[in-house]
Amino acid sequence: MTPPVVRFATSPDRYRHWELELDGEVATVTLRVDEQGGLVGGYELKMNSYDLGVDIELYDIVQRLRFEHPEVKSVVMTGGLERMFCAGANIRMLAQSSHAWKVNFCKFTNETRNGIEDATENSGQTWIAALNGTAAGGGYELALACDQIVLVDDGSSAVSLPEVPLLGVLPGTGGLTRVVDKRHVRKDRADLFATKSEGYRGSTAVEWGLVDATVPRNAFDTEIARRAREAASSSKRPSGATGVTLTPLDRRDSGDTITYPYVSARIDRTAHRVEITVEGPSEAPPADAAKVLAQGVDYWPLAVTRALDDLILHLRTNELELGIWVLRAVGDAERVMAYDAQLRELAGDWFVNEVRHYYKRTLKRLDVTSRSLIAVIDPGTAFVGLLLELALAADRQYMLEGIYEDRDEEAVPATIRVSESNDDDFPMGNGLSRLQSRFWGDEKGLTAVRDRIGEPLDAAAAVDLGLVTLALDDIDFEDELRIVLEERASLSPDALTGMEANHRFVGPETLETKIFGRLTAWQNWIFIRPNASGPDGALRRYGSGRKGDYDLKRV
Repeated sequence: MTPPVVRFATSPDRYRHWELELDGEVATVTLRVDEQGGLVGGYELKMNSYDLGVDIELYDIVQRLRFEHPEVKSVVMTGGLERMFCAGANIRMLAQSSHAWKVNFCKFTNETRNGIEDATENSGQTWIAALNGTAAGGGYELALACDQIVLVDDGSSAVSLPEVPLLGVLPGTGGLTRVVDKRHVRKDRADLFATKSEGYRGSTAVEWGLVDATVPRNAFDTEIARRAREAASSSKRPSGATGVTLTPLDRRDSGDTITYPYVSARIDRTAHRVEITVEGPSEAPPADAAKVLAQGVDYWPLAVTRALDDLILHLRTNELELGIWVLRAVGDAERVMAYDAQLRELAGDWFVNEVRHYYKRTLKRLDVTSRSLIAVIDPGTAFVGLLLELALAADRQYMLEGIYEDRDEEAVPATIRVSESNDDDFPMGNGLSRLQSRFWGDEKGLTAVRDRIGEPLDAAAAVDLGLVTLALDDIDFEDELRIVLEERASLSPDALTGMEANHRFVGPETLETKIFGRLTAWQNWIFIRPNASGPDGALRRYGSGRKGDYDLKRV
């Protein structure tokens, strides 16, 4: 397979696989996959199976429901084929895909499912999986992302995770983790479930906690409607609010440069890196919530977030050899801090709430990106408040002491600034802020930083507080940075990925850290096992009538 250059931007008028129906407070999203609509040639999307293109549309739906439809308080997700909800990820697609494609595909899939869970938790949009037929493999994992799962009781429809008996692999893209950690299925029952190809249906599925209810077909629609109305009645989303249309991004590609309003990327292929620059706002924040809403997608925090989201996905999927991402933030630090304060002050407003959580999710996407992240802090920096999160997400931070004396003698030395938002507004997948993660086990250090919230910190103070890796003067700064970047480029990207995945997520284990930890490390092995992807493995032989030949030595 020669993968295409993937664009993650889409819109309802371009959907091939999903249908969105709005009925007041309830939205219904129906999966009716176009069999010939695969993102790459060489496979058909039979039985409502999906590939990356299907997931890109679902992600777009999740985003639009949150921003464009504040009136929607519950979402029903169902299948559009007879007796089939979803058969999961397309096996032939997986069999012909490269290792990197499979891992990126699974990572994006889970980020989208996390977005569904986040919509229920933080946006008041309860998602209900209406399983009109069998949900197998990734299809059941999709249902697991919903707050409620209702299975039709027709004597044949079931839920299953058949990867082990049929494919010789393990369901490693969130399925097993959500079964035991979210659905609280007893581990021995989960073991039976994961190794039974036909799965479970009816009263057993309910008793074990695999679904919340099973309903005869003649009462199915009525029960789903009742649950949707009930969920909507408890939502705090505003009934009469006006949504914000997510208009197409203003993205411009020119050679090895990508630009958006407020975000740009410059690629250096020889050095295997990309320089990403985020710009602060050009004007002060709007006066109140009404004026914030009037700006819509042009509201600076949302504009920056949409651009970063698109850029991260583009680079992660299409630029596999760019192992180093250098992050910079420039502009008026005072204006950034003003927006930072506004996001906190207006947190109860539905639109500002959505912007805050979208930025949180985009930072999380950066956290689980398998690249080396280096923050550079020099004169003109705007690494303050919410933009400081980008530097805190980086694996290392390098700060210039003073100025570049041979360039601009009137420049002002760089300072960074911590705000209250850095302490709790944008938690990582481990449930901790990036500050808490940075100072895990060092309460004294964390307290010292908290004591100086709101204060501009120069290089000496930033080093003393442990907020940057290294601060150097003009004589040594650029040489040291050059050596660091050359060193990173000479090392194994796979080794760095494994190292960084361990370093970034300290402290408590959560559903998210388990899922992405396995995606980053454990599934890297699962997807290249000969028993699964080898010439005689189960993925290659699936559908041929021949079982895979398994090497029991587990090499």
